[in-house]
Amino acid sequence: MIRLHVEAPLFGGAVVEATADQAHYLTRVMRLGPGDAVSLFNGVDGQWRARLAEAGRKAWRLVAEDLERPQIPPLDLDLVVALVKRARLETIVEKASELGVGRVRLMLTERTNADHTNIERLAAIAAEAAEQCERLSVPPVLAPIRLADLLASWPAERRLMFCDEAGDAPPAARALAGAPRPAGAWAVLIGPEGGFSPQERAAIRAVPGAVPVALGPRILRADTAAIAALAIWQSGLGDWEGT
Repeated sequence: MIRLHVEAPLFGGAVVEATADQAHYLTRVMRLGPGDAVSLFNGVDGQWRARLAEAGRKAWRLVAEDLERPQIPPLDLDLVVALVKRARLETIVEKASELGVGRVRLMLTERTNADHTNIERLAAIAAEAAEQCERLSVPPVLAPIRLADLLASWPAERRLMFCDEAGDAPPAARALAGAPRPAGAWAVLIGPEGGFSPQERAAIRAVPGAVPVALGPRILRADTAAIAALAIWQSGLGDWEGT
């Protein structure tokens, strides 16, 4: 079943106008026509079975009919990642969406090689990944802020899994073994391609609830580190425990 993320409210009889890109995908790429079924979700109202209906020469609408899956809240897990090269950042956002992250927060550090990114494109990548992996919500991608500002406003209740490449942190699985369950609010922090400066490392470790962890003996690229860290967190504290 084709799945589409939409912004409109979903309920029995709800009429949703397909965007131009969605209409092209449904009718030109997937070759659907009036009466064909599509699944819709918006992150709030669950997943609904809908039917494609023509609304005009180039406009299409979708009519929601039946609730297929009730809404469940996403994990309260942030991925905090420094800006890296575009292709690798897009991979990180895609895989974070697939791995169940609740929100992606971008940051600027002393050794960040980029100072801006296309948030709109990253949001579209997150949505497409959510459509394909059967999740019921799309993680928002927040505009980058400086690490110092991020840490200054860090909420005391959110624990921070700090992937520290310096080599003196315990293995991630061991460091998370004693964490309370249910997990509650967490974040995974991934640095830039050049790593954190000593001052930044000290500031991150000083955050209440920070849990420095190591991701093994090899130096990982940022995209590999993000995927590995999220998988470890999911395995120990996330919703993989119920599968």
